[in-house]
Amino acid sequence: MARIVFDLPARFGFATEVQVYISHVNQGGHLDNAQLLSLVSEARVRFFQSLGWREGRVGDASIVVGDMLAQYKSEAFHGETLRVQMTPAEFNRYGFDLVYCMTEVASGREVARGKTGIVFIDRASRRVMPIPADMREQLLACAGAAESTP
Repeated sequence: MARIVFDLPARFGFATEVQVYISHVNQGGHLDNAQLLSLVSEARVRFFQSLGWREGRVGDASIVVGDMLAQYKSEAFHGETLRVQMTPAEFNRYGFDLVYCMTEVASGREVARGKTGIVFIDRASRRVMPIPADMREQLLACAGAAESTP
């Protein structure tokens, strides 16, 4: 099977830290793959909160995950703190990719990288809708800040 190849942007517009709890660890003694996605989801919620949004209510829109990509780089273990950096990228009419990189804080070891496809849904009709203009501007500003940060 061919491996996923995924390059990271040079900079990120948002960062948060999450703790690896015992409930995140599998029988192999390391971060479970399903729990990794749970931690990425927590970071995604914090990203939207930093912009003043809730996933379930952004004006007349909701935000849903259309797809996810994860590439594991190393194990993570109970008690470690992970820094999750995120930035919006690859915009289309109905959404964008939220690119992430997860590193262990104490060592700087990269644990995982990937992206989550975000789609805007009309709350009333439950159908895909274009990104609201004001939200697109805010997301583009966040992406631009990541690109222009020294």
